[in-house]
Amino acid sequence: MSAETQLAVVPSKETALAVFSTVKGLDPWLDQVRTKVDEFNKVLPDLKTRKGREAYASMAHQIAKSKNALEAVGKEISAKQKEIPKLIDAERKRVWDKLELWQKEVRKPLDDWQAAEDARVAKHNDGIQQIKDMATFGATPPASVVARVVADLEAIEINYTWEEFLPEAAQVKDETLAKLRNLLAERTQYEAEQAELVRLRAEAEAQAQRDRDAAIAQAAADQARREAAERAEAERLAAARREQDLLDQAAAAQRAAAQAALDAEAAAERQRLQLQLQAEQAERQAAQAKADKLAAEQRAEQDRLTAIRRQEEAVEQARLAEKARADAAADEILRQEKLREADKAHKGKIYKAAKEAFIEHGMTEDCARLAVKLVASGLIPAMSIQY
Repeated sequence: MSAETQLAVVPSKETALAVFSTVKGLDPWLDQVRTKVDEFNKVLPDLKTRKGREAYASMAHQIAKSKNALEAVGKEISAKQKEIPKLIDAERKRVWDKLELWQKEVRKPLDDWQAAEDARVAKHNDGIQQIKDMATFGATPPASVVARVVADLEAIEINYTWEEFLPEAAQVKDETLAKLRNLLAERTQYEAEQAELVRLRAEAEAQAQRDRDAAIAQAAADQARREAAERAEAERLAAARREQDLLDQAAAAQRAAAQAALDAEAAAERQRLQLQLQAEQAERQAAQAKADKLAAEQRAEQDRLTAIRRQEEAVEQARLAEKARADAAADEILRQEKLREADKAHKGKIYKAAKEAFIEHGMTEDCARLAVKLVASGLIPAMSIQY
């Protein structure tokens, strides 16, 4: 740019960066322009003449040229400065990647050792945690399960392979074994108590049944004894009446014989023979009465034995009837249980089909499960599940 078209010489390339990067570094150049503007304003051209008007335009053009010249230098410097960060970043990345690679190369043995050490420590810690977890159960376990876990834990060896974790592993094993053994003792005692309760309930039920059977048998025996005693007493009275009748007949015969002896001495011998015959007959009848009495007593004893046998048969029939009733009740319980299981399985299929239908139409599984539950519970108006 010639001196005629610019009011101030722009900074050189060597100093431009320093000038533009300094606060108010371009003030000397601005001062040069301002001095020229002030000199122009001292003697203003005549605007009525063409030369005067051209002078105004020329001064404004020179200011514009100076402005553009300084702007061009600044823009060029700025463009070059913008390239510098890219070059710096590229070099930074190259150096970073190279040193990162060397760092990994140098640190790899340490990292490998640390990984192995971490794995070793994690293995021991996992082993210790597994020992601790052996005393943790989702639900209260039976004594047999606890005993099996105790045996498994006792089989775990705590030796030199645990390295520096050996003391901790030994302590954890002892503490866990103590917990498991306490739990085993508690569960064993509890199960023994439950078994004893079951045994006592069974004995109580058996005793109650025996008491009922004994009451039935006693009632039957008492009834049989009463009936036998009544029959024996009736037979005894009947035999006594027959014997008395025979004795009365014999006495009457004797009286008649004595009267006949007084009335007819001549027929005494005949009458004596006749009385003797009658007396013998009376004796035979008395003997027959005694025999009948003995037979009645024997029949009464036979009736008593028959009543006892019937009583035993009644007790056995009562026991068989009670057993049949218990078997029928057990069969009914099993039948009801099967019906409930079948109903539960049927409802489960219905619920599953309904849930899968909701899922097929866009619901999540949790939402589908909740929807089926609400409908099945009757909480949704005008909706129900048909089984």
